[in-house]
Amino acid sequence: MALISTKEMLAKALNSDYAVGAFNVNNMEIIQGIVEAARIEQAPLILQVSAGARKYARPVYLRKLVEAAVEETGLDIAMHLDHGEDFAICKQCIDDGFTSVMIDGSKHPFEENIAMTKEVVAYAHDHGVTVEAELGRLAGIEDNVNVDARSASFTDPDEAVEFVERTGVDSLAIAIGTSHGAYKFKGEPYLDFERLKVIHGLLPETPLVLHGASSVLKEFVDRCNEYGGKIPGAQGVPEDMIHEAVKYGICKVNVDTDLRLAMTAEIRRYLIEHPEDFDPRKYMGPGRDAITRMVQHKIRDMLNASGQAK
Repeated sequence: MALISTKEMLAKALNSDYAVGAFNVNNMEIIQGIVEAARIEQAPLILQVSAGARKYARPVYLRKLVEAAVEETGLDIAMHLDHGEDFAICKQCIDDGFTSVMIDGSKHPFEENIAMTKEVVAYAHDHGVTVEAELGRLAGIEDNVNVDARSASFTDPDEAVEFVERTGVDSLAIAIGTSHGAYKFKGEPYLDFERLKVIHGLLPETPLVLHGASSVLKEFVDRCNEYGGKIPGAQGVPEDMIHEAVKYGICKVNVDTDLRLAMTAEIRRYLIEHPEDFDPRKYMGPGRDAITRMVQHKIRDMLNASGQAK
């Protein structure tokens, strides 16, 4: 088995009414926990690396850890760059062996976003690498992505068609109401499904991507708070909304906050209940196991998004 691109993975999902989980990785335990869940569930898997992860763990460590995961499990895994800010970082990741990259030019004017994306697509496709781009802007904070609610704008369907046709991009991240971080909605959760339906209708062969899609499950928020955390009122995307989105072309669902909450909740619990322990393996191990359970849940939920097993 091997590192693979997302092309066939997402094409299959597009025609089968399920979504592939794309999970952000930051260290060995997170990678091990995610991959173990995919091995148990025998599910397609995208491991993605953000700017913050590259800065924290350093690119070579993350790359070698992902390669080790492929070797150990025998799974086909896509290694994806999340929110690449320019051509240089996309090129570096392609040259380093990433099988998929995201060029995020969404903060730039439309024509500039197109020009940036075309440049990345040309280089990536020459090297057998798939490209995701973003049109429209999500609110919230994730690593170096910081967009306030006033600056967020939903994806225009007609612009989406023009963007895909002119860039040749393989998949498109769209903005329909999700946001980065643990506080996705101030009031009732809302996603613009009518907009999504129109975009999918105009681009039926283009896999669409949902960023900021963690569900921020209450049990993990409560556990964090119970053991000393301070994240009151955290709210994510309800899982039934993700199911609905999958019906209309969403093939890749990004998950990061849920991983952080699951690991942090378990580590907080362990340290409070075992104050005598100071060996990191004692609490990182349970944290890794919590990641596995969380990812198993997310995988099952995404694969069964249409209401039937795949």
